[in-house]
Amino acid sequence: MAVNLSVPSDKQILAIDGVQVFIGQAGIKKPKHDDLTLVVLNSVNSIGAVFTQNRFCAAPVQIAKQHLVAGTGVRALVINTGNANAGTGQQGLADAEFICEKVAQQIGCQASEVLPFSTGVILEPLPVDKIVAALPKVKVGHWPQAAAAIMTTDTVPKMASRIVYIDGHKVHFTGIAKGSGMIHPNMATMLGFVFTDVSIAQPLLQQMVAEVAATTFNAITVDGDTSTNDSFVVVATGKSSLSRIVSMSSKNYAAVKIVLADLALELAQAIVRDGEGATKFITIDVRHALTEAEARQVGYAVARSPLVKTAFYASDPNLGRILCAIGYAGIADLDVAAIKVYLGDVLVAEKGGRASSYTEEAGQQIMAQDEITVTIDLARAEAQAKIYTCDLSKEYVAINADYRS
Repeated sequence: MAVNLSVPSDKQILAIDGVQVFIGQAGIKKPKHDDLTLVVLNSVNSIGAVFTQNRFCAAPVQIAKQHLVAGTGVRALVINTGNANAGTGQQGLADAEFICEKVAQQIGCQASEVLPFSTGVILEPLPVDKIVAALPKVKVGHWPQAAAAIMTTDTVPKMASRIVYIDGHKVHFTGIAKGSGMIHPNMATMLGFVFTDVSIAQPLLQQMVAEVAATTFNAITVDGDTSTNDSFVVVATGKSSLSRIVSMSSKNYAAVKIVLADLALELAQAIVRDGEGATKFITIDVRHALTEAEARQVGYAVARSPLVKTAFYASDPNLGRILCAIGYAGIADLDVAAIKVYLGDVLVAEKGGRASSYTEEAGQQIMAQDEITVTIDLARAEAQAKIYTCDLSKEYVAINADYRS
């Protein structure tokens, strides 16, 4: 069960001018199940995207990168679940390209204007025939259907929308994401798509997406495994009356980035809240680090530690595990005597050991909560970072043991 994750109603999720959504059933893993999403875009738009850094990156990731570099523009996204098309060699690349060609024929564009995305089981051939047969049968859909159609082990669809006024003009944002396991990104996580009617120059949008990913989709971990298929894509259709953003120094650039970051963080945190088998949502707040990278390094060491995560699952204030993880994070000149660690508002450790004011009862009270913040004060400088994670339960093992069953 997702941790304190409410699913917006269909009415709360906004359509975006310049974007059409179609849903299909290819029967990739389950019969009569929505597992194919086709998103068709207006001819004038901007795309920003970041992808997994896993060296075994999936075929659709490789093809999507190639098509973006081609610079011919993007007219469609095609997304399948049930099969990752990763670890599939040259055949996988050919399959992804072939699907792009079929989409292009269907909507009237070039194959290089189609971006493919896949999620599901790795090292299995993509059932191309099923996808190609389903494409002509896709039906007009809505974002909630798309959010559900891209799910794998997710227990709930992840989606969010925003309406804001920027410089007196109404602007819309809608995003969907999927992910529940194999979450430890090095750019983004699993699949995340955000659409807006903003008009913005492509290089600026690319910069914005990279910056936003760093503090949202790139600040979460469920199990320490970086997926082969991670993709975070933002599409700006330019249909809003807001004037085109052509400079990073523009106040509108900053305003749009704030909204995008807020929406992306909601989606990213939803992935953690719906982590496989998760019962608790945990924030690791690292403060007064030398650099942001250092803060993230320490935060991730704690957040991905199986011993720390299982202690949270058991509500066991075995908090020496947190100190252990901080110690092996790789900060060679770390002064452990200067560090303070808090569980919620309870001071746990200082001066290299257990805080004199700390009691087991106080720690137990915090550990029993379903949302917990661990604050780590490194006392080195002014940089900071937050990492979001969940506990590691018996259910996580059961889900992944039975994943292909």
